[in-house]
Parts: sequence; C-alpha cells; structure tokens
Amino acid sequence: MNTADEGRQRLDAASVLNAKSTLLQLLARAGVYTGDAEELIGLVEAGALALAHEEIGDSPRDAPQEKGPLYASGWSDGARDAVDALGALAEQALVRAVTAGPSASAPDERSPVRRAEMERAKVAVTPLHLSFSEVSELDPEVTDQVLGAVLRTMSPRERAGYPGRLAEFAAAHHARLERLFAAYGPGAPIAVHGRYSLVHSPTSVAVLERLAAAPSALHEEWDAAELPPAWLDGLTAAWGSKA
Repeated sequence: MNTADEGRQRLDAASVLNAKSTLLQLLARAGVYTGDAEELIGLVEAGALALAHEEIGDSPRDAPQEKGPLYASGWSDGARDAVDALGALAEQALVRAVTAGPSASAPDERSPVRRAEMERAKVAVTPLHLSFSEVSELDPEVTDQVLGAVLRTMSPRERAGYPGRLAEFAAAHHARLERLFAAYGPGAPIAVHGRYSLVHSPTSVAVLERLAAAPSALHEEWDAAELPPAWLDGLTAAWGSKA
C-alpha cells in the first residue's frame, strides 16, 4: 500500500472515538482510573491543538500575488480568523481536560489535587532533580505531601502547564541550582536529616519554583498541610545563600 498515491489522509470522527475508547480500556486494564486517563488524553488533545495553533501562527502563508490586493486582504483576514478559531478550540479543550464536577463552573478556583495531577508533577520533577543531584532518600509519602502543598497553590489550568513552568525555572536558574545542590545536597557536608532534608528530594525543585513565584500561597498551603516548617525554612535559606 502506497499512501503517497491516495492523497491527504484524514481520520473520521468514529475512528478517533474508537482510538480514544481503546486507549481508555487499555489503561483501565493497567489499573489507571478512568477519570485520570480521560484527563491525560484531554491534555494531549488540548496540547496538540495548542501546538498546531502556535505553528500556524508562527508560519503564515502569503496569498498568491497574482490574485491582487483585495484578494490578499481577504486572505489575510480569513487566515487570521482561522488561527484565532484554532486557538479558541485549544483553550476550550484545555478547560474540558482540567475541569470536572463542581470545578467546571469555576475552572480557575483552587480545587483538590487529583491523582493524575500528582503523577504528572512527579514525572516532571524527577528528571530535573536528577540533573542536579542524586535519587531522593525521602519517603514517597513525604513526596506526595509536599507536592500536594505545591500544587494547591495553583488552579487546575495552571497545574496543567506546571511541567513547562518547572522546566523554564530550572533553565533560567541552572547555575544557581547547581551551586545550591552542590552545597546542600547529596555528597555535601550538610546532613540529610534536618532543615535541608528537602534538598535531597525531587520535590525541592518544585518547592523552590513556588518560593520564587508564589511564596505567600506556598507558606499558606505548607501550614495547612502541617508540614515541618524547618524544611521550608531550610530551602528558603539555601536559595537565598551565596552557595
């Protein structure tokens, strides 16, 4: 079969729905809760639309010159409307993906952290932490408690884009983070137990990003979760030091 001879390939709505249903069934057999699976699929769909919107917006096509200025003007207006419509579809898909139940009517209000959001945060922080340090020595339960406090400082929509925000933070402060982990992380003379414990955890990058972006909200959620104040104080001191 030579697809080059068949023209542009398109998926019909029934085939797309079939693929989504099949994926949900496969994930359910693997133990993934249907709500979490639907959220993840929704984020992928929203992301595909957003990336298409960005790509089209960055690479506009010019109208054929031989058609004249009036045609070119209409072409430009039509292309802009199409790009705007694609952006609106991406936004709608994102809202559908991150809102469910009562939060759907107020998508920007804080809501309980869902399992899929927690897992996405873990996937995001682990490679970032390993780029500066070694594997965490802290209990996984502590990781959930700390990331829960971090994620509750954000709306569901902000949580959806948090991995990208973390990557940007790590890239912008790479040298500073390297110095911090060298001075307070594994292999440093500072003991793992005590106020600098979180430097040994993947959650440290997430906490540092929130300390820089939303310190008041982080302190509020930290206290509400009854996490040790010394951990947050230690990271604050390490971040503010000239290590």
